[in-house]
Amino acid sequence: VQLQAFGGGEVQAGGSLRLSCAASGGTFTFRMGWFRQTPGKEREFVAAVTWGSGSTAYADSVKGRFTISRDNAKNTVWLHMNSLKPEDTAVYYCVRQTSYKIDYVEASRYDYWGQGTQVTVSS
Repeated sequence: VQLQAFGGGEVQAGGSLRLSCAASGGTFTFRMGWFRQTPGKEREFVAAVTWGSGSTAYADSVKGRFTISRDNAKNTVWLHMNSLKPEDTAVYYCVRQTSYKIDYVEASRYDYWGQGTQVTVSS
């Protein structure tokens, strides 16, 4: 199973970026999402989408600014990030759960991780 994330980059505060992640391999996806990490800090939950129902969840820090969406047929998830702030600067990781799990906030509950893509928001 591989997760390949794309779309990171540098943008000014108030700008937008879209991250994408394509999953290959394996036969079942229960949930996909995004975490982020800054140096010296633990990985932080950002957003998740349940594959079958399409239900979404967001960290409070990104609600109203970020939107997660999916394409089941393409096994792809996107993170649309608007009104970016300098505190959104981080390495963003795509994640995948391949079995039913209640928890979607804890990093340890995800089975696969992508390689990470850097997002830098300048003030």
